[in-house]
Amino acid sequence: VHSLLQVVDLGCNDCTLLRKLKFHKEIELLAGLDIDCAVIRAKMYELAPIPTDYLQPGDHPLTIELYQGSVTERDPRTKGFDLVTSIELIEHLQLEDVDRFTEVVFGYMAPVAAIISTPNADFNPLLPGLTGFRHYDHKFEWTKVEFQTWALKVCREFGYVVAFTGVGQIPAQEESIGFCSQIGVFQIDRSGGDAPRLQNNVAEEHLPYRVLYNVVYPSLCDSNIFQRTLVNEVLYWAETLKREWLEEIRGVGDEESEQIGEEGCSREGMDREESQTGEVEAGGRGFEVENEEVGGEGRTDMGLYREGQSVCVPLVRLCSCPRVQALSGTVQHLTKFLLENSRVQLTNDGTAVVLVDNDDEDLEWDENCDNTGTGPFLVSSVENEDWETELGQ
Repeated sequence: VHSLLQVVDLGCNDCTLLRKLKFHKEIELLAGLDIDCAVIRAKMYELAPIPTDYLQPGDHPLTIELYQGSVTERDPRTKGFDLVTSIELIEHLQLEDVDRFTEVVFGYMAPVAAIISTPNADFNPLLPGLTGFRHYDHKFEWTKVEFQTWALKVCREFGYVVAFTGVGQIPAQEESIGFCSQIGVFQIDRSGGDAPRLQNNVAEEHLPYRVLYNVVYPSLCDSNIFQRTLVNEVLYWAETLKREWLEEIRGVGDEESEQIGEEGCSREGMDREESQTGEVEAGGRGFEVENEEVGGEGRTDMGLYREGQSVCVPLVRLCSCPRVQALSGTVQHLTKFLLENSRVQLTNDGTAVVLVDNDDEDLEWDENCDNTGTGPFLVSSVENEDWETELGQ
């Protein structure tokens, strides 16, 4: 089953449509073609990955390719696409070239679907001050009947079905005039069964298009990126859970002290209260918090605990965080990944992440915590040099 899509925009111009389509996660290949290389080069670097694409890589790589060439020429690299778009293009062709365009798109490229738009000449009288065509480079502008006649002929000759729609309309005159810009949405006619998916064969044919730009976005399919992303998520959530746990301990301690003071209890009574294990809801998550004297003995699998001057965050607890779980799948897989990474310190039994705090007071409460989830441990752990290297590539 082919679940990811390949899309090519013919007449991509300044890549406006491509910049919108790149955010659709189901697309694995996004290509653009235009005869004017200058207009592509002016905007093509806006399609480059940005820092967040490295910090939050997709599940699969996105490849973007930009070509200079004519839509009337055949290039095997355009075969087998799921979707071809051609937005306000055909009216810039000579009428005799429209036939070549039709054969290249529907006969040679043979996409699963195609979206073709062109101005509607019937709408022109409603445009104030317009005389002649809408653009100086237009070679023709079809009426609604002319566009639909061409589209239905495409369907008969190449085995497609078409639905007509458009953008911009005046409801009172919808039937007689139609849309300002008319659109044909073509799909392969599968009434005779699924059409075979074509495979590109670039080795045996002439390649008339010139590559202007090519980039592959980072993804979790790259093992290095996957490991780095998983470790960053683990460190972030471990630090967040530790901070919330310490906040709750301080809150419980303050509350108990006030209550004991009001009741006139002795210091010995207060010590006994503080030595007991209390169940609290840290950060709204409802896991058990234990006093530091209890240590690792008798703790629950989900609760944070202390070992010396460290706070230990169980992997079971981390794996319950949605993003960590989505990346690792199971606690066993998470353990395996973390054992292979030197950035994460685990307990001797490999069941918890160890967060070391050199300041004894910080174990009780970190007054300098900015509550952003990016404390000193996380900042010092991120491999900035590696990211800078990747961003520069």
